[in-house]
Amino acid sequence: MIWLLPQIMLRAYVRNLIDRQLGGNLMAFDREDGVFHVVVNHEEQYSIWPTFREVPAGWRTVGRTGPKAECLAYIEEVWTDMRPLSLRRHQDGEAVGGRG
Repeated sequence: MIWLLPQIMLRAYVRNLIDRQLGGNLMAFDREDGVFHVVVNHEEQYSIWPTFREVPAGWRTVGRTGPKAECLAYIEEVWTDMRPLSLRRHQDGEAVGGRG
């Protein structure tokens, strides 16, 4: 059991060293002090994305940027239906059309 502590410390040290070498990119989503964009995809699914990285294809910013906690609170407020847009449209069509 004594050997476990040095290995844990070594892993943490290496992770921290790599993170610093990459300019903080490695743990970007784990950082509470980071600044994020709120992003949404074509299925109206929300996420956060670090401001120092390019938003990936298929996602767009929604105009909300800030600390991680604020961005996540915003998402919780606006993303009230977790179903993808295509599923909502399909299910709403079935309800209106009487199919099912």
